Amino acid sequence: MPIDTPPARGPVRLSVLGAFWGLWYAVYRGYYAAGGTAFLPGVVRPGAEAEFRAINLFGAVVIAAAAALPLLMLAFWSHRWLRLAQLLVCWGIAVGCCMHALVAALQRVLSLAGLVRVDYPPLWASVDHRTADLQDLFFNEPWFLLEGLAFAAIGWVVLGPGRARRRWVGSGLAAVALLLIFGVLVITGLV
Repeated sequence: MPIDTPPARGPVRLSVLGAFWGLWYAVYRGYYAAGGTAFLPGVVRPGAEAEFRAINLFGAVVIAAAAALPLLMLAFWSHRWLRLAQLLVCWGIAVGCCMHALVAALQRVLSLAGLVRVDYPPLWASVDHRTADLQDLFFNEPWFLLEGLAFAAIGWVVLGPGRARRRWVGSGLAAVALLLIFGVLVITGLV
């Protein structure tokens, strides 16, 4: 695709999908910000409810704003320098979200196996570690993985076939691998 043409239908569909996926997670965090308690893996310490709600409100706002990013980017794909910046943003979000999902999922698997312990902030009075591990493993981390893959797919489609795409993907995979190794060293206490 020439650099000065608007995006084809592929980036548009992927951007809409990424935006809806992000919005869905923002609603989930907003539910806890509004005082919802279903599916919590523990009990929030008395007096810490306001802090818990504030943390989730902040998360919901940030995630909702980030959910709009793929749609906002659609307007600027035809501008050469903005397109390069957007590809860097896609790369960063793809690497960050995929690395986060892989490291955290591995940490939860190791926790379920009894090899590591996940610590929680003091706002929790009690935590069912098994429930928390399973919730994170099957709900939170798949969200991060799919969000990262959505941004990777947007960049993949916009770049089109060629050497630039191979370099973009290769550098992203290398960054995820290096960060995964570092993450494993951190969660196992070696670093």
